[in-house]
Amino acid sequence: MPKLLIVLTSHGTLGETGRRTGFYWEELAAPYWAFRDAGLDIALASIAGGEPPADPTSLPREGSAPPAVTRFLGDAEAMAELRDTATLEGQRPEDLAGIFLPGGHGTMWDLPGSLPLAKLVGALFDAGKPVGAVCHGPAGLVGARRSDGRPVVEARRVNGFTDSEERAAGLAEVVPFLLETRLRNLGAHFEGGPDFAPYAVRDGNLVTGQNPASAEPAAKHMLELLRRE
Repeated sequence: MPKLLIVLTSHGTLGETGRRTGFYWEELAAPYWAFRDAGLDIALASIAGGEPPADPTSLPREGSAPPAVTRFLGDAEAMAELRDTATLEGQRPEDLAGIFLPGGHGTMWDLPGSLPLAKLVGALFDAGKPVGAVCHGPAGLVGARRSDGRPVVEARRVNGFTDSEERAAGLAEVVPFLLETRLRNLGAHFEGGPDFAPYAVRDGNLVTGQNPASAEPAAKHMLELLRRE
């Protein structure tokens, strides 16, 4: 069966702050279990392969983590997959059911410049297969182009971590660019919900979610598309 590919960041430092970052746990775990529980075959990959860094701020103290995160941490198979993610080299669009990009601030540094990711996203988009991203994950869409050279987000309804949320997080001057602004500049019709509230958008085969609380709604949109496939 074709696999749904989940691609994580491999970048673990928050600019020049000296602080650690990486992928955001809830944005991986909630979609992962939504897809797995629906019977989908999943493969985990990252920009550099191996074990990707996790943002330590996304792992609340014991007893307060979202259920999906607790479940992931306690599942030996899931954790083994995470410690040994594949690279994007050799990933063929025809072998995949779709692609999903969890966020975390690390994505802002390594996803936009990844040529293998851009090519894979563009090819899957052109093939009509589901392409999804949540929070800062849409940073992996900014370099992707359709076969005619236009950005995949051009003239599409999208969202992602808003400029307002970035300012509220105190990181607007730390990230290499503001994601909402970049998506708008690429011609996307950006739709933002209230700061830090669940909000997800589906336009054709493109699904985007705004923040960690939007990971599950984004996964539901992806599942609807995958069931059609």
